[in-house]
Amino acid sequence: MSKTEKLLKRFLSHPADFTYSELTRLLNAYGYKKHTTGKTSGSQVAFINTTTLHIIRLHKPHPKPVLKEYQIKQIENELKRKGIIK
Repeated sequence: MSKTEKLLKRFLSHPADFTYSELTRLLNAYGYKKHTTGKTSGSQVAFINTTTLHIIRLHKPHPKPVLKEYQIKQIENELKRKGIIK
């Protein structure tokens, strides 16, 4: 099992300690690149798929880098809707 497959399996299990950096690695593996809107973008970030131009928007978690459960579910639904994951 590859690192990406292991990370996806962990993501789909909705762990309470899934971090923003893990999400970044996972989305990068599926062709998404992080895009911020300049120096004043604050905590809002967008991940854009370079092939399909699909956009996933979210707020970076703070002060801890752990994603909330609703964020994991929303991202999972978006990836499934686009057919990127099953």
